[in-house]
Amino acid sequence: MNFEFATATRIALGAGKLNEIGGIAAEYGARALVVTSSVGRAQPLLDRLDAAKISYSVFEVISEPDITLVSAGVRQYHKADAQFVIGMGGGSAIDAGKA
Repeated sequence: MNFEFATATRIALGAGKLNEIGGIAAEYGARALVVTSSVGRAQPLLDRLDAAKISYSVFEVISEPDITLVSAGVRQYHKADAQFVIGMGGGSAIDAGKA
């Protein structure tokens, strides 16, 4: 089963969606902030971004997001000159990415 929900943000979920990340990401730009709960688990995503020539900065979320954490993510987003956010998680990383 595939699922896609689009509002102010886009959520893509389903078998094989990770293989589509290069094309999806390219629609938004060439520089991403990847928000994840585990850099190790995100490695397949990062490998696909590398293959698609999408540069990225990784922001690791290890707790429930609060204002301090989200503010740090925003600072990293600007420092990296990112154009869009990819959230891969757990719920905390997804919530932080949406914020």
